[in-house]
Amino acid sequence: MSKQILCTICARKGSKGIKGKNLRIVRGKPLIYHTIKQALKSKLFKKVVISTDSKKIKKLAIKYGAEGWFLRPKKLSSSYASKLDVVRHCLKESEKNFNSRFDVIIDLDVTSPLRKIIDIKRSLKLFYKKKASNLVSATISRKNPYFNIVEFNKKRGLGVKTSKKLTHPILRRQSAPITYDLNASIYIWRRNHLLTKKRLLNKNTALFVMPPERSIDIDDDFDLQIVERLKNEN
Repeated sequence: MSKQILCTICARKGSKGIKGKNLRIVRGKPLIYHTIKQALKSKLFKKVVISTDSKKIKKLAIKYGAEGWFLRPKKLSSSYASKLDVVRHCLKESEKNFNSRFDVIIDLDVTSPLRKIIDIKRSLKLFYKKKASNLVSATISRKNPYFNIVEFNKKRGLGVKTSKKLTHPILRRQSAPITYDLNASIYIWRRNHLLTKKRLLNKNTALFVMPPERSIDIDDDFDLQIVERLKNEN
């Protein structure tokens, strides 16, 4: 029996970095368009559902092929709302609306439109292969906290991150432990894990690594300009 997979696409109307970010135009279309079309073209999902607090975003999402019938409550629409809580709410609404149980939930973030359909498919394949409870996507960090990211400590002043596992100082970036930046592109959960756990990462979380050119998460106008240029080049 094939698994029932739900795709959630979360797009609230508020944004601190860019006003109306989820509706900003990239290659002639609102930002939400690109993620919805990726989800539909992947042909992986039983349902693709929009979670938003905006009537305008909901209307556009439905126009582009997603399904939407509810508006997200205020407590899940602030900048302090947890990603887990938002996706969990969307899952519950979807199961109630469709009278169906979803085994796997994949959330595709609107602000990471440079992902490719192959990234979605490969991340799901890795998720199953690892028998993971959940999966997050990331890219290898350009700046490493063990080498060239510094913080101020009251006791030892300015310095890089240290660890008891390190037996000697890190004198070059290549010798530092590999670290990753979560790129907010793809999240996957098993249903029971999403409904019962409060933390995103755990010992059974799989990591799907994407290249940097497909890992830009739009936080400000500069990111938007980069995404627009890369989209045009592709």
